[in-house]
Amino acid sequence: MTPQLPFEQTGPLQVPPLLRELQAQGPVHKIRTRVGDDAWLVTGYDEVRQLLDDSRLGRSHPCPETAARSNESALFGGPLGNYATEKTDHVRMRSLLQPHFTPGRMRAFRPRVEVLTAELLDQLTHQDQPADLNTALALPLPILVICELLGVPYEARVRFRTWTQAAADVLDRQRSEQGLGELFQYGKELVTHKRREPGDDVISRLCATDGVGDDEIAMLAMALLFAGHETTVVQICLGALLLLSHPDQWQATAESPDRIANAVEEVLRAPGKGSGGIPRYARTDFDVGGVTIQAGDLVMLDNGAANHDPAVFPDPDRFDITRRAASHLTFGHGAHYCIGAPLARIELQVALVQLVRRFPTMRLAVPIEELTVRSEVLTGGLVSLPVVW
Repeated sequence: MTPQLPFEQTGPLQVPPLLRELQAQGPVHKIRTRVGDDAWLVTGYDEVRQLLDDSRLGRSHPCPETAARSNESALFGGPLGNYATEKTDHVRMRSLLQPHFTPGRMRAFRPRVEVLTAELLDQLTHQDQPADLNTALALPLPILVICELLGVPYEARVRFRTWTQAAADVLDRQRSEQGLGELFQYGKELVTHKRREPGDDVISRLCATDGVGDDEIAMLAMALLFAGHETTVVQICLGALLLLSHPDQWQATAESPDRIANAVEEVLRAPGKGSGGIPRYARTDFDVGGVTIQAGDLVMLDNGAANHDPAVFPDPDRFDITRRAASHLTFGHGAHYCIGAPLARIELQVALVQLVRRFPTMRLAVPIEELTVRSEVLTGGLVSLPVVW
């Protein structure tokens, strides 16, 4: 029987056993997606890294209405973009956004991230125990940060959080499409406002860029709003869980904060996943890992599995903050490398180092087996993370 995504996990940090079985058999596998369509799952590190930056793959499809889908999300479930102009469109998009998220610009923003984190942890000290670290820190911090960078009112967070969650729904396409539409409409309202009253933020600077229309700015801004907080929320929560479930490494991080940069790379590498990774469509026939991919095929680049390839990361299931894990593929590779990676790293470093220093005796309030992973949204993540200190 052909394996079908998502693969069952035995715990929030565990690699699915079926994924382990497939990895042992080779780097490329025939599977069925969550919606039952045929696809190829690539799990080997070398193969995933190569294909992430391979022009023979893309996000668009010449016949999008009949293309295989990875899930029901309107955001990532099927083809995106114009097949004829995808490459030039992608180059244009990156050229517009990259200047706003350079490592230097993000380093200059780090003190503000530190202030926002400290304020959230101040509030946490006054909460009843057990407290939910997800709602106290992991969720609000990335939203505060991306709101300040984009110039989005923080007061609107409940509304746009509702829309981003709907857009990321992998089970209900109608809900996903509606959420995406409402998010885009909100983006257009923001652009109109910024053209009247510009500020020192990304949306205002895009509005001042020649040759960029309102709809394009709204699309880019809302894509940043989604990507700029959804995945980081998940990573902060899982990062805290990884450290909490390894008390010796929690203590080591608290005692030696200079380890945090390396620890964050391991946090980015380590979580077990079984959702399939990054969807791409073959633009031509080619061979990889001993199989022939045909033009139009859906290819799932499982960067989570690649991050657990024992040929690259010995004893991959072991969480070790001293591991040299910076070669992980969590942010992709090559031309599609995540624009927001410098910001995500700063948020993770600041959030985790302040957390372990302010709460050196923090521990899980429930057994790790009782934690629940969200399966209905694209980014996954924990429902809650109860802690005491």
